[in-house]
Amino acid sequence: MIPPRWLIAPQEFKGTLTAAEAAEAMAEGLREASLDVVLDVAPLADGGPGTLDALLAGSKGERLPLTVRGPMGTPVEACWARLDDGRTAVVEMAQASGLARVPPEQRDARAACTHGTGELMRAALDSGCERLIVGLGGSATTDGGKGALEALGFRFLDADGAPLPPGGASLARLSRVDASGRHPRLEQVELLIATDVTSPLLGNDGAARLFGPQKGADAVAVEELEAALATFCRIVDEGTANLPGAGAAGGLGYGLAALGGGKLTSGYVLVARALGLDRRVLLADLVLTGEGRFDRQTSMGKGPVALARLARAQGTHVVLFAGVVQRDNRPDLSLFQEVVELNAQARPGATARETLREATTRWALAHLGR
Repeated sequence: MIPPRWLIAPQEFKGTLTAAEAAEAMAEGLREASLDVVLDVAPLADGGPGTLDALLAGSKGERLPLTVRGPMGTPVEACWARLDDGRTAVVEMAQASGLARVPPEQRDARAACTHGTGELMRAALDSGCERLIVGLGGSATTDGGKGALEALGFRFLDADGAPLPPGGASLARLSRVDASGRHPRLEQVELLIATDVTSPLLGNDGAARLFGPQKGADAVAVEELEAALATFCRIVDEGTANLPGAGAAGGLGYGLAALGGGKLTSGYVLVARALGLDRRVLLADLVLTGEGRFDRQTSMGKGPVALARLARAQGTHVVLFAGVVQRDNRPDLSLFQEVVELNAQARPGATARETLREATTRWALAHLGR
C-alpha cells in the first residue's frame, strides 16, 4: 500500500521562526507521531521575508552580501541573489528595510526609509541582470519607496528645490521629482515587484492606515503619513495608487511601479512557480501550512491563503497552524479544513519551535484517533 503524501508548506512565523524553521518543526512533530506518511517539505514565501531563500531553493544561485543603510539610517548587513539562469537577480526588501531590523523602542514610521533596498537594487542592476525581482513585505517603512528611488538616482525636491529628508512624512512637502539621474539600466530590465498583499496605496486598507500601527505609528502619525502619501501620488501618478499591491511595504510597490517602471505581481505566484507548488499540491493528499498571526492581512494575498485556494480547487484538505488567529479582525478561515491555534495550547516556557512541533504532534495523534 502506498503511504499518503503530505505537503508541509508554512510561511514564516514573524519574529520567531523562518519558514524553513517552521517547516522543519512541523516535520519533526509529524515524525514524533510515528506516521506512515511521505513528507514533502516546501517552506513558503509570498514576497515578504523568506522570498530570497525560497527562490534560491527553487532555482539555485548565489548570495551576494552587501552593507547598506538600514531603515533608521544605521548600516546593516544584507544580501541579494543572482539565480543560476544567469539573467535574474532577487532583492528582498526585508533584508535591508525590514521591521526586524529595528528594535521596537527605535521604530519611527515617519522617518524610516527604504534607501538600503535601493542600494541592493543598484548592485543588482550594476551586475548586468536582465530581470530583477524585488520582494516586498515585512517592512519598517512607509516612505512610498522614496528612499529606494533616491538610491537609484531619483531626487525628491521641495518647493525651494531642496532634497527632502528621509522618511515618508517629508513627502507632504514634495514639489517635484527629478528623474534625470536615475540608474541607466532601470529602463532596460524587467522589474517585477513581488507583493505579499493586494492593498492599494491609500485608504483604510492602504500603506499608512492598515500597516502603519505595526511599524510604530500612532493615530496622529498614521494620518500624517496618509496625507503625505496622498501628496506623493497626486504629484507623480494617481492611477497607480489604486493598483493591487501599491500599498505593499509602506508604498514601495507604488514607488517602484509609478517611477521605476516595475510590474506589480503576486510574490506567492513567483515563489509557487519556482518551487513547482502546482505539481506538489496535486501529488499531496493533505496540505499543512501556517504563519505566526492569521488575520485580515493574511486574506489579502499572503501565502497560506493562496496555497489553500490552490489546494481546495484540487479537492485537497488544508490544515492551518497559526500562533494566534485574530478573529475580531475578520480573517477568512473558510478555506481551511482545520485551524490549530498554537498560543492557546503552548506549554509554559516552550520556545516557538517547540510549541509548533508539539502542537503538530498532538494534532497528528488526534487526527489518527490515538
